[in-house]
This record gives sequence, C-alpha cells and structure tokens, in this order.
Amino acid sequence: MLFLFKRKMAKIVPLFFNYFIKKKYPCSPFFASLSEYFFLNPDLGLTFVEIYFIHKNMKYVFWLLVSSVLFSSCKQICHTKTNPKSQSEAMNHKGHEKWSKNAVIYEVNIRQFTKEGTFRAFESHLPRLKKMGVDILWLMPVQPLGLKNRKGSVGSHYSIKDYLNVNPDYGSMDDFKHLVKEAHAQGMYVIIDWVANHTAWDNPLIEKHKEWYTLNEKGEPKPPVDDWTDVADLNYDQPGLREYMIDALKFWVQQTHIDGYRCDVAEMVPTSFWTEARKALNTLDKPVFMLAEAENPELHPFEFDMNYTWEFHHTLNDIANGKKNVKDLDEYFTQKANRFPPDVYRMNFTSNHDENSWKGSEYERMHSAEAVRCMGVVAATVPGMLLIYNGQEDSLSRRLKFFDKDYIHWGHYPLSGYYQTLNDLKHKNHALWNGSYGGPLSRIHTDKDEAVFAFSRTKDNHSVVVMCNMSNTPQTFSLKTENLKGVMKEIFTKEDFNTEEVHVFTLNAWEYRVFSSI
Repeated sequence: MLFLFKRKMAKIVPLFFNYFIKKKYPCSPFFASLSEYFFLNPDLGLTFVEIYFIHKNMKYVFWLLVSSVLFSSCKQICHTKTNPKSQSEAMNHKGHEKWSKNAVIYEVNIRQFTKEGTFRAFESHLPRLKKMGVDILWLMPVQPLGLKNRKGSVGSHYSIKDYLNVNPDYGSMDDFKHLVKEAHAQGMYVIIDWVANHTAWDNPLIEKHKEWYTLNEKGEPKPPVDDWTDVADLNYDQPGLREYMIDALKFWVQQTHIDGYRCDVAEMVPTSFWTEARKALNTLDKPVFMLAEAENPELHPFEFDMNYTWEFHHTLNDIANGKKNVKDLDEYFTQKANRFPPDVYRMNFTSNHDENSWKGSEYERMHSAEAVRCMGVVAATVPGMLLIYNGQEDSLSRRLKFFDKDYIHWGHYPLSGYYQTLNDLKHKNHALWNGSYGGPLSRIHTDKDEAVFAFSRTKDNHSVVVMCNMSNTPQTFSLKTENLKGVMKEIFTKEDFNTEEVHVFTLNAWEYRVFSSI
C-alpha cells in the first residue's frame, strides 16, 4: 500500500510543482527550464516522495528537492552526447527553431492558387515568393477530402478522409515531396495544416474505430458544431486515437520532411494531447514548428511556438471602420497582449483564408487601399510574425469561395515590392525579430494620440521608429524620440530622420513612415 501511495504521489507532485513554478515565476528563464525539465521527467516525483518518508523535517525536503533536480539535470546534460532526439538538441535555448527568429509566413491555398490547383503548378511561384521575403510556407490541408455530406462542389479543406495521403486533385505524394524539396532548396520551410479535431464522414476511422468519435444519444458520431455538418467530432478521451494521431504527425515529418504544422481549431482539442504530441515530435531527428489556431496562453510555451492575434486583427478592422481608434490599440498592447510571455510568437495578419472567405477581403473590411497598406505596416512592425495570405501581394479584393474551385487570377503583383521592403527590414533589423529575439514596443506619444500610432523598438543596437496615421483625415503632430541617437532612414521614401531633434510631421489619411537605424 505504501508503495502504491508513493507511486500515486509521484504523478501528482511533478504536476503541482510545474503549476506552481509557472504561476510564481512565469518570465524566469531559469525556473521555466527547471519547470519544463521536471514536467518532462515525472519519475523524479518518486524520488521526492521517498525523501519525504525518510526526512520528516520539511525544510530539509525542500533543499533536497532542489538539489536533486539540479543534480539530475546536470547529470543528464554532462552524460548526453550529441543526440538529435533529445529536446535540448531539437530546440534552442529559447524554445524556437533558430531559423524562425526573423521569419515571415505565407499561407498557400493550393486549390485556389492556380487554375490547375496542383503542387507542381504552385511550385513555379517559389522563386518570386522567396524574392518577396517569404520564409515559411503554410499549406492548407493537403490530404484527400470526404465526399459524404460534402459542402459545395469540392468540399471543405478541413474535411479529412485520409490522414496519410495527399489529395489526388493536387497531385501525387511524389509531387508533394518534390514541392517540399524545392522549397527547401530556395531556403524556405514548409508547414502543413493539421485537422486533429474532426474527420470527414467517410474517413475509414469511423467504421474501424467508432469509439474514437464523440457519440450522440443514439450512439452515433456527431459533428463538433451543429453547422459543421460535413465533419464528425473526435473524442480524445480514447488513448488509441491519441496514439494514431501522433503516429500520423510523425509520418509526415519523417516521410515528406516537412518542418511543422498549423493546427486547426487547436483549442477544441485537449491541451494534454498537444503536450503528448509535442513530446513525441521532439524525439524526431529535426525540430518541428507548431502554430496553433488559437489565442490561449495555456498552449504555451511548450506545446506551440506561435498562435493567432485575433483581437489585434479585429481592432485593426474596427479602426479602419471608425468604430475604434488608436487608444484601443494602446489598450490592447498594455493590457491584453502581455497575457503571453515575451518569447511566445504571435502571428499578425490582415487576412487569411477564414477572414477572406467569410468576412471579406481586407479591401471589403477596411474600405480603402490606403487603409489596407497602413494596417499592413502596423502588422509587420509591432511584435509578432507577419502572415501574408496568397493574393495579398496582388491586391486581391474579392472573396475566394470556400467549398468550390475559385482560383486567383494573378496580375502583376503590385504589392510585391511593398511586402519585400517590409520583409527585408524584418530580416536584417533585430528590433523586429520574433518573440524575445526582437525588441519590445515602446510607445511614442504625440498630441494626436487618438489618431497617430507612433512607437519605437530596439534590440542589439538596432532600432526602428514607426508612425502611422490610423485615421481617414490628415494629421499634423510633433514627435521627439527618447533614448535614441543618430540618423535613421525611412525604408520607403529614403528620407532621413534625426532622432535627437523634435520633428513636425504631416501625414495624410492612412499614411505611414518606417525609419530604420540600419
């Protein structure tokens, strides 16, 4: 009985310790590492419980606990040779792949990207995307889609019939592997959409493992949301489902050499599954980048590298529509954005597949090309990683159909240079790098704070000063920077800006300036 009690405590103690450290020292790198090590090595809990039975004076237990963790950590580090399967080798000390520190992400809708709608047809666009400064290609689901209860003529991208194959409409598995290889040759990384929450109704798993699904009162699978009638909800209380899904995640990394996943509706899947999945993926021979379609601190820092900034996105839309102003953006950055530790990547966007198809293109939502470019500058220069949705570089001003073929009619890419200028700055100026690799946002106040959003960011002697007139009327204001010295250059107009002088600016409606120290 005593042994069983100790084994039970060995499972509970690490969880309690991990929870306490995260709450007490959320921003401490040392305690974050200690907490993560303890969580990933729960067997240490047995050691600590045994100490309790031997030493009844709790102050000794505390110091023995700390000493034991430190000793075990050092012992593991000292005796671990180069091992790509260890977590410390799979990720750098900040928990992100180093190639992601100044990356820009681009979303690819294979179905709508070209008239052919194939991997090979998209592949021809890789050189121009590389030139534009794209680092990460996020491909919407590449797997076969269900026919049963399908919506529209070709169905939802997120109704997966087979997790281990590619959609034949897009090409073969060899075509997909070739695309990944070519993207890597261009110096880009590839992540694919992963739909863990639900499957198509004709996915063979429904027949083979009905118990893996959420069942209604009649004992039949049901959709996760009433309106999602084309998909069936999965039940992650089933260990077999977890094992299958993790094996499938590992399959694509090992067999096709992709670099990570964008996880659809990640919050609808238990966090405990993502913890298991991340631990399993960290044993592979290459690091795996994880993007959550979520805005929940609970999914970080271990499970996911990056999440969405929906609230920021909606604030930009509301400012463009006159429903909010810069004061609301200030509130977001001072009160809401800091719910996440500085090292968590946030994905900033003015469009994506959902926003475009269901709420309209950015031109429909923001009403003018000038407002669209202004909001794009803000999204590209505040803390976070910029997402570009396919077609934005071509001023795509219409909604793409979600359940039907509706390909992009590419023109001359009028905004390609705009994005290239912003992305080049992102790559070279450390102040704009992602997470804690970059510098914090420091607000520069003017006498027009409700209309003008001005700020600086500094990191490693690199600085930027950004000022945007986020209103539909011209604004004249004076500006003086603090703690910055020297002359900076505007990245679009090439005009000089002496940071040690007071300047008077007049910006037209939705006009912007971005000054860089390098």
